[in-house]
Amino acid sequence: MSSAGKKHTVVIGAGIVGACTALELVRAGQQVTIVDLGEPGGRQAASYGHGCWISPGSVVPMSMPGLWKQVPGYLMNPEGPLVIRWRHFATLAPWLLRFLWAGSTVRRVEATAHALARLLRSSPDMHRGLSEELGVSHLIRQDGLLYAYPNQQAFERETLSWHLRRITGLRWRELDKAELALREPGLDKHYSFAVLAEDGAHCLDPGAYVGRIVEVACLSGAKLFRAKARGFAFEGERLAGVQTDQGLIACDAAVIAAGIWSKALARMSGDRIPLESERGYHGVVSLADGGPEHPIMPSDGKMANTPTTQGLRLSGQVELASVDTPPNWRRVDILLEHARKTYPALAGMANIKVDKWMGHRPSTPDGLPVIGRSSASPDIFYAFGHGHVGFASGPITGKIIAQQIMQAPQALDISAYSPRRFKLGRHEP
Repeated sequence: MSSAGKKHTVVIGAGIVGACTALELVRAGQQVTIVDLGEPGGRQAASYGHGCWISPGSVVPMSMPGLWKQVPGYLMNPEGPLVIRWRHFATLAPWLLRFLWAGSTVRRVEATAHALARLLRSSPDMHRGLSEELGVSHLIRQDGLLYAYPNQQAFERETLSWHLRRITGLRWRELDKAELALREPGLDKHYSFAVLAEDGAHCLDPGAYVGRIVEVACLSGAKLFRAKARGFAFEGERLAGVQTDQGLIACDAAVIAAGIWSKALARMSGDRIPLESERGYHGVVSLADGGPEHPIMPSDGKMANTPTTQGLRLSGQVELASVDTPPNWRRVDILLEHARKTYPALAGMANIKVDKWMGHRPSTPDGLPVIGRSSASPDIFYAFGHGHVGFASGPITGKIIAQQIMQAPQALDISAYSPRRFKLGRHEP
């Protein structure tokens, strides 16, 4: 135990989850060291490239009933919304089997939706409060999130998705063609129906926001140590320190919040977590006029189109491949091609300059994060594997982990996120 009865916690990872965890701990008077090789909020981080949505409605898992029928198409079509690279199929097969099984019945996806909702229900309010505390309230806007459809029939074809949102408490308004045109005059006229999730929010600059969280944590007493975590030192089952490429950091507790890089660290901590990268892409374009007033997800593109401080961010795509596979920038071209069909102002622009980005969503096969203690030591805590909801659920995950470290009562049932769920065989096909 460090001086004055404080625990010294090393938080591995300065993304949104690690940043929020560190801030919660220093708020509570704990000693904190944040370990990350990269710049907090920098381009190397998944948080930087996030689609900017803070959505209580992000409870629909990627794996849904009947998805298994589409796997051959994902292997054959290099330009679909979900791509599985052939040469990685054998390596990914165990994860894919668990993934398909997790979404194989309505009952299973309803359970997943309820578990995600516990993390997401208060996310807009938590981010709004956090941004005000940090002095960057201008970076979080709560204007609602818009799902646009060519017609109401297209909306009705997504019955299960909206059923999951309804049973988890999402509120929305349905807009007809006239209301949609009034709200979004720059949207192509072939969209004649929309759903406005009024409680939804978005972030105008995720990288700057995460950087500010770390900055305030450090101003409050945390230390940022630029290094790569390589393992742990133990005295029996108690943690003695975190091994880095710059030496040992003695500590009383450690939090693994390193995104896709958490898999190897968790294995050193006694747990084999099936974690793979859902590689996501975005492109940012400048569009002075004719862009969206709200963040929009066109149903025929399944991409988030979000106004940001840098321009219109077009984000989406899921590509399953190894972490070290070079980016396929054709994925960003696909996003841009669809955006040209979505916004007439963009269709009329020639020689569009696009800021392209690719990063790694750390994803478990059941679509739920890994939150809880490691098997090797009660002093190592997991906070990773959030997939598509890491940014939105960063503040509440940080609060959960801080409460665990300080042995405070948990207000939330976190059993669904247990690292032990994979050992118990509940997610075996």
